Amino acid sequence: MIPTRRQFLRQAGAVALGFTGLHTLFGMGCASSPRTDAIPYGFGPLRPDPEKILDLPDGFTYRILSRAGDPMDDGLFVPGRPDGMAAFEGPNGLTVLVRNHETNVGAGDGAFGPGNRLLDRVPAEKLYDRARGEVTCLGGTTTLVFDTRTGRVERQFLSLAGTLRNCAGGPTPWNTWITCEETVQRADEHCLRDHGYNFEVPATATPALADPVPLTAMGRFNHEAVAVDPASGIVYQTEDRHDGLLYRYIPNEPGRLAAGGRLQALAVLDRPSLDTRNWDERLVPAGTTLEVRWIDLEDIEAPEDDLRLRGYEAGAARFARGEGMWYGRDAIYFACTNGGSARKGQIWRYVPSPDEGRPGETQRPGRLQLFVEPNDGGLIDNADNLTVAPWGDLIVCEDGSGEQFLVGITPAGEIYKFARNAVNDSEFAGATFSPDGTTLFVNIQTAGVTLAISGPWRRA
Repeated sequence: MIPTRRQFLRQAGAVALGFTGLHTLFGMGCASSPRTDAIPYGFGPLRPDPEKILDLPDGFTYRILSRAGDPMDDGLFVPGRPDGMAAFEGPNGLTVLVRNHETNVGAGDGAFGPGNRLLDRVPAEKLYDRARGEVTCLGGTTTLVFDTRTGRVERQFLSLAGTLRNCAGGPTPWNTWITCEETVQRADEHCLRDHGYNFEVPATATPALADPVPLTAMGRFNHEAVAVDPASGIVYQTEDRHDGLLYRYIPNEPGRLAAGGRLQALAVLDRPSLDTRNWDERLVPAGTTLEVRWIDLEDIEAPEDDLRLRGYEAGAARFARGEGMWYGRDAIYFACTNGGSARKGQIWRYVPSPDEGRPGETQRPGRLQLFVEPNDGGLIDNADNLTVAPWGDLIVCEDGSGEQFLVGITPAGEIYKFARNAVNDSEFAGATFSPDGTTLFVNIQTAGVTLAISGPWRRA
C-alpha cells in the first residue's frame, strides 16, 4: 500500500460516507436508473447572477480567481482554455490547484504573450516541444496557490510547458498531477516531437516548471483522464474517442510511473468486444454488474493510432468517449460523454478486485457497473469532467449544447442542478474540491475563467 493513501483519500473526497451504501443499493437494483422525479435542485433553486457569470442556489457565492491573459507571478500570462484540474494540500493550510490548458500549436492563447515573445523565458530543457518557426506548442499546466480562509490567490505560475491539448488528468496519492494530452499529433512541419502522452506535474506551492518527461509506457492515444487506486498504485485511463477503450496501467514500481509498467484494456468476462455504448441496442441496462478481465496490449505507442482498434479486436470493451474520471470510496467513477440511446452520456463505476493486478483477480474479478444513463439532456447533457464531493455525491461538468450546468448525482442515482454557466454556452471543466472541503473550484473553458465556489455545503 502506498504510504500516503490516507492523505489522498481525504483530498479525493473518498471519505464521503454517502457512498458506503452503494454496495447495498446496487445489490437491490435501486440505482438501476435515474429518477425522473428526482429533486430538482439539491441545494434549492438556482438564483440569477446579476453579474451574469454563475447562477447558484441561495447562500452560495463565487469568486473569480483568474482569467486567461492575466499576468502571473513568473512574468508569463494565464493561458486560455482551462480544463481539468485537482486541488492538493499545500503548506500552512494553503491549497495548491494544478490546472490544465487545452491549447494547441500556435501563437495565440498561450502563456508567452503575443507572438510568443516571452518563450525564451522558459529554458529549452523545460519545453517538451518548442515546435518550429513562429509557432509553439501552447499546452501545459499552470499552478494556482489559494488560501480558502482569506479567499486570496497567493500566486500562480506555469508548471508544464510545450505539450498539446492538455485536457483532463487526475491526482496521485504521492502529491502530483497527471496531465493528459488529448491528441495523437505526430512530428510534422510544426511539431518537433510526437504527442499523445501523459506527463507528471508535482503539486508545489513554489514556482517551478516540471521536467517534461512523457510517460510513454502509459500508452500513446487520445488521452482524457486518469484515476489512481491508492491501494494498488494502478492507474486507470479514459480515451476520448467514440470507439475508445478503458485502460489500466500497472507500474513496475507504484508511485514511480516513469519507471515503466504494463498497459492493459478492460474486457467483460464471457462477452468479448462488448459495445457498452447502447447506441443502437441496449446491451448493458443501467444498474447491470459486469465482471471483467484485462487484456495485455502491445505496440502501445501506436504510430498508426490503432491501439483501441487492436484492443477491441482482441476482446476489449468499447466505450462512447470516455472523459472525466475520479477515485472515490474504493471505486473509480468515469463518464462516457455520448453514451446511451440519446447519446447524452453515461456514468460508470468500476470496483477493483481485492487482488487487482495480481493472479488472484481471476477468481475475484473487478466489477463494472453502469451507474446512470439518463438519456435525457434535461437531466445530464453530455457528462464530462467529474469529481466526488465530500458528502458523497458526484459533481459532473456538462459539455453539451445550449446552456451548461454543474450537475449533482446522489448515491441513489438522483440528479439535480447545482450551478449554471451564465456567461455563454461553454462547457464547465475541472470541478474539484479543496482538501478542507470548503471550496469547489471549476473552470468555464471558453470564457477562460477559474472560479471558487463556497457556501452551506452542510445542507447536502
